[in-house]
Amino acid sequence: AFTKCCQETGLLMVVKCRQENAALKDCLVGYYSDPSFYEECKTEYLKQREEYRATGIKKKRQKLTSNV
Repeated sequence: AFTKCCQETGLLMVVKCRQENAALKDCLVGYYSDPSFYEECKTEYLKQREEYRATGIKKKRQKLTSNV
């Protein structure tokens, strides 16, 4: 919703998208403070780092899914 609001509003997004921005922040804080999500991200990072160190080949970044 925040992205859509910003795209539609342009430079006035600072003023007009406050509610959407607040909702986005609340959602992100929920994920940031979730210990299981932190462990999942840490495990994925360490797995990718180990693979890179073994092969020297960087993996392309994945696009974020809508369920995150």
